[in-house]
Amino acid sequence: MDVDGTLTDGKLYIGNEGEMFKAFSVKDGFGIKNVLRKNEITPVIITGRESRIVLKRCEELGISHVYQGVENKREALLKVISDFGVSPGRVAYIGDDENDLECMEYLLKNDGVVGCPEDSALEVLKRSGVYHCKRRGGDGAVREFIQHIICDLSVELFVV
Repeated sequence: MDVDGTLTDGKLYIGNEGEMFKAFSVKDGFGIKNVLRKNEITPVIITGRESRIVLKRCEELGISHVYQGVENKREALLKVISDFGVSPGRVAYIGDDENDLECMEYLLKNDGVVGCPEDSALEVLKRSGVYHCKRRGGDGAVREFIQHIICDLSVELFVV
């Protein structure tokens, strides 16, 4: 899953001393830490930015597979698929912007599951086959997507 605009609202809060802040949804966190684990689904982060904040949040949620500063998310996704030895059809991906499209299109062509927050970029929202969350990024969209893949689809996934 992507971070900025998906797990967060996409805003960066910068203090007087240059310190940065991001807001994360507790609902998303509960879904990642408890619901995914209970369903034996491994959460993975693939993000274009690098941030100690993201590492801290991942540590809290038990996400040990974190790819930061990624310029080509599709390459990172293919590495994840290879490292875990799973087919793309057992992978779900949620992202919100143009840099997520290659991952989304790859998974859609290979029977994976793809979603996006309600406030995603138009290019993402226009792609057919993408589950459109009713929630915005950083406001429970990831939790909604988790519920969608577990309850609505009842598919056996390994990585999200």
